[in-house]
Amino acid sequence: MATDPRGRAAMVASIEKRKLVYVLNRDSTGNITVASPLEAHRPRTIVFDLVGVDNGYDNPIFASLEVQYLEVEEMMEQEKRRKEAKSSKDGVDDDDNVRDVPIGNHGDGFTKQLAYYELDLGLNHVSRRWATTVHRTACCLAAIPGGADGPSGVLVGGEDYIEYLHEGMTPPSFDGNHSVEPKRLICAVPRREFHPDSKGILITHMAVLRQKKGKFFALAQSELGDVYKVTLKVSKEDKTVVTDLTVCLLDTLPVGNGLNISKLALLFIPAEFGDHGLYQFDAIDIEEDAVKCTSQETISAFLKSSPSKDADDAELEFYSTPQNAASIAPTFRPTVLKNLHKVFSLDSLAPVTSVLVGELAGNEVSPQIYALCGRGPRSSLRVLRHGLSVTELAVSELPGVPGAVFNVRGDTVAKNGVFYDKYIVVSFADATLVLSVGETVEEMGEESGFLTTEPTLACAALGGSGEQGGGIVQVYPGGVRHIQRGSVSQWHVPGIKKIECASANESQILIALVGGELIYFEFDPMSGGLTEAATRDVGADVSSLDVGMVPKGKSRSLFAAVGCRDSTVRLLSLAPGSLLEQKSSTALGTARPHSVALSTDVGGDGGGEITLTVGLDDGSALRAGVDAVTGAISTSPSRRFLGARPVAVARVVLEGSPSTLLLSSRPWIGRAGKGRHAMAPMSYAPLDHGCSFSNEVVREGIVATSGTTLRILSVGGSGGNDVILGAEDDEAFNSTRVGLRYTPRQMCLLSAKLSETSRRIVLAVVESDSNDVGEEAKKVLGFDGTGKSKAASKKKNNDGDGMDMDDSDDDDDANMDEKKEEDDEEDDEENDLARQTPIRGPVPAEKGCWGSCVRLVDPSDGCSTLDCVEMDRNEAALCCASVRFHSRGGESLLAVGTVTGMTMNPLRYSLSHVILYRIVNGERLQLLHRTKVDDGPVLSLVHFQGRLLVGIGQTVRLFEMGKRQLLKKCELRGMPTMVKTLQAAGDRAFVGDMMQSMQFIRYDATSNRLVLVAKDSNPRPITCQELLDVNTVAVGDKFGNVSILRLPRGADVGAIDVTGARALWDSAREDATPKLETLCTYHVGEVVTGMTRASLVAGGAESLIYVTITGRVGAFVPFTSRDDVEFYSSLEGFLRQDVPKPTGRDPQEYRSYYAPIKHVIDGDLCDAYNLLPYDEKQKIAERLDRTVGEVVKKLEETRNALL
Repeated sequence: MATDPRGRAAMVASIEKRKLVYVLNRDSTGNITVASPLEAHRPRTIVFDLVGVDNGYDNPIFASLEVQYLEVEEMMEQEKRRKEAKSSKDGVDDDDNVRDVPIGNHGDGFTKQLAYYELDLGLNHVSRRWATTVHRTACCLAAIPGGADGPSGVLVGGEDYIEYLHEGMTPPSFDGNHSVEPKRLICAVPRREFHPDSKGILITHMAVLRQKKGKFFALAQSELGDVYKVTLKVSKEDKTVVTDLTVCLLDTLPVGNGLNISKLALLFIPAEFGDHGLYQFDAIDIEEDAVKCTSQETISAFLKSSPSKDADDAELEFYSTPQNAASIAPTFRPTVLKNLHKVFSLDSLAPVTSVLVGELAGNEVSPQIYALCGRGPRSSLRVLRHGLSVTELAVSELPGVPGAVFNVRGDTVAKNGVFYDKYIVVSFADATLVLSVGETVEEMGEESGFLTTEPTLACAALGGSGEQGGGIVQVYPGGVRHIQRGSVSQWHVPGIKKIECASANESQILIALVGGELIYFEFDPMSGGLTEAATRDVGADVSSLDVGMVPKGKSRSLFAAVGCRDSTVRLLSLAPGSLLEQKSSTALGTARPHSVALSTDVGGDGGGEITLTVGLDDGSALRAGVDAVTGAISTSPSRRFLGARPVAVARVVLEGSPSTLLLSSRPWIGRAGKGRHAMAPMSYAPLDHGCSFSNEVVREGIVATSGTTLRILSVGGSGGNDVILGAEDDEAFNSTRVGLRYTPRQMCLLSAKLSETSRRIVLAVVESDSNDVGEEAKKVLGFDGTGKSKAASKKKNNDGDGMDMDDSDDDDDANMDEKKEEDDEEDDEENDLARQTPIRGPVPAEKGCWGSCVRLVDPSDGCSTLDCVEMDRNEAALCCASVRFHSRGGESLLAVGTVTGMTMNPLRYSLSHVILYRIVNGERLQLLHRTKVDDGPVLSLVHFQGRLLVGIGQTVRLFEMGKRQLLKKCELRGMPTMVKTLQAAGDRAFVGDMMQSMQFIRYDATSNRLVLVAKDSNPRPITCQELLDVNTVAVGDKFGNVSILRLPRGADVGAIDVTGARALWDSAREDATPKLETLCTYHVGEVVTGMTRASLVAGGAESLIYVTITGRVGAFVPFTSRDDVEFYSSLEGFLRQDVPKPTGRDPQEYRSYYAPIKHVIDGDLCDAYNLLPYDEKQKIAERLDRTVGEVVKKLEETRNALL
């Protein structure tokens, strides 16, 4: 798609043949209207790129980079003539159309053109105005500003060169007599130092930025990631004539899908694979110092080659040879960023090649997701944890184990109109600790006015302007203490009773005495004192209570929640006419309330939704809506298990919205957003008590206690690397990144023996990159993948040039210098981190070159690398497995499948091996032996009944361990194409074929042979598989489908001949092999690269977790009841009609893209129910014979079963 720079028209072109132009106008109301499309079709034409040409306010012009091919009959005739000419003994055919040149190179018989299509606004017609031949490898275009801003035209990027073209352009002029006059304004691209001369460098993307009137520049990126600045020089006499073209190196960045430049000097790179980056320009006028090449130098080299043919043909032939480009272009060695620095990074897992789920860290409650991500130098092992990332800002030891923590806001109004906290109050069993919050946190004594010899049950700042307005109230077991303007007034509990629990806000205090008596106080802003307003006996001991927060613009909270020991929660009115009158109650069954909290979420219309959150003694949390007028508690509360400890509830603020902090054996945060309530754990150690915290440094933080420590935390403070809870459709995950050397292919877990009583779980990762060289070869060439070598040497020289100074005896000056050095070191570290960039290794000159290694990782130590073994030259490790040979005593060994010198197209290789490693002391790999195998590359391995089952090409082979190599026991030949995946259970093996789906085989121990039991009748190109049970397997194919296949009952009865009489025809008939049943089919829409069966919640049900090539992590949750199936089937059917369809495609049609969807509910579609307007929700709920709250609750319960 391309648009006219003046916004008058847009062109849409398919890859082949069709082009449509839409004229854009505005109606009387100012809305854009799109006219009917105008056709500009051209048969047998393939379009590579499309841009809108800037020609001022003349008729819109679109530039298309295209190739027109021949009819099929003509191409077949041409191929026939080519073969005859090649095999003839007389010589070579003189016809240019039969040259033996690979398609895509100069001389292949096809012509690539740059064509201008003009839209005549007067005639409302599109015509092909102008065309010219371009470089055969040209693949991208960029429009140059025109009209009053520039010369117009386009830049054409191809292999090794960038060319400027425009209709009617003036050819470049050169002094001297030359046999051929140059017609092209073209410039070579600077090349890397180690790049082979026989290989070109392809320019993949270009973008142009207009700085101001008449001034602009272009950026171009190569396939290696190098970014170049392209500058055009125009004639002084005529600003529409371009006289020179300069290409200079800017920096090396990750390979992107485009270049996006903003006018604020920011460059966004949407990475092809890996994290996306936002960069800021430090310098842009770099032509004097940068490595550069000009069109004058390029054209001079062409003229020196003494061309004797026609100018156009001679130029195309000269510029089509990589060796000529290598002789022209200057070379450079990539380094860290010099003219750019990274300011923001957006996480992306793409591509995920393998996934594993388990609690391997050793000290966490929930399991982690381990994903192999990235490609080449950007490869990484990501550890995903479900939960919000937490930044620990401060940790301080306390004199004992606290019983509660509170915050008291101060009287100073900040610039943004909010109050910051003045005190942190920590309550112990027999004392209270008051901490003053300022530039530092300091302990306060009696000058604070607090009673420090008693525990504090509740405290708050009264009034609307902090301590000066209403003072501070402290509730302790013996009474209520009001601190105001240096004076203290107290209310003592009558008799011998004690206060059991209390709650307070800006104007209301509610206390509960032993026995169930409630006493309610109000703050009188006129007198500045507290007034006892009402009392009530609820008839049961009170375990917790909360008066809520005063809504904005209101003077009081209208309700109070009271949790009683009789397993009930009661909602009392705080309205002036009905103080402490019970409005509603809810029974909790056998569980008792441990804590309660009322939170109000103010909507856009000014109204508020009141939510009651109850923390129970059994480790679960209950959440219910409260009617803001009647105080009725919802009849369908949502309940979720959070941990093994009683749940403590507190109100906090997250991203400016009220949220709930729930503390159990793991801290959680709940928040309403996008029509549903989202809840996610915090990736942090268990906390005992917590509350909100705010000051100038930490606007939205949490102060909490854990054991005998006080901690100040910030949620989501990882620089944007996690999803803000409730703000996105995705769940809240945070990730930890561990860099790898090559593209990760597969990983497996091993149990390494440390001693007789202890073992260590380690993770083995195999990495390999095609078209790359090994680490040793890079060191020989002097290649530095970090790019720091030159920068470090320059920095060292600069440091040495400074003038030496005499040492001073002044200690203060010495301390100042030390502090300055520390600050400078921190700044240098931040600067170095912002200037780091991945650099691809040298490109080898020949095919079949690989770089590979086997890495051993300790997941309990932050996935630190224990050992890394580099493979031999051009040997690629493609798969691995943990195997325990019975002859070895059950010791876990690492089996690695390797291929040497493999090329993809055509598929060729020189050697294949299966290598065995032993884990020594749980930290080092020891090579046992290598076994050479024939019949194809090794793509899959699996442990099978104390032996090793290997997929080798079209053969499945079983090995036993020998002293010097593996010993072949039996094999099954004749797999359809190539064995891609292997899994085993009992005496069965499940074989995934690269093109022909699944094959189930069985091992007959009596006859020592592998027998085909059943196979799938549908040809699925398998990419991954996961065993669900001994008869069922889930598979993913390269078309984005997930299917579940099952072995028919009784299918394996006749698979083994128990009599021993082997018939020659036992497996010859195709119809004699049982076929697998397809239970489920679902189109994900992306290539599924890995899947595993696991539970993401401790003690939860297992789900099928899958990952895709674009970095998506998804799950299939099994239904456990027929009622759930009927409910979701009905809901899905209603939502197909009512949910907006942005693309117009029916959801069921999309999920049945390759095969009809079967026995799978579209969870993404059902989740869209929360985004509908309330009226639409109510209509659907009525058709389901449920309420809106019940439908939302059902959706939350299903989601909570997974996370």
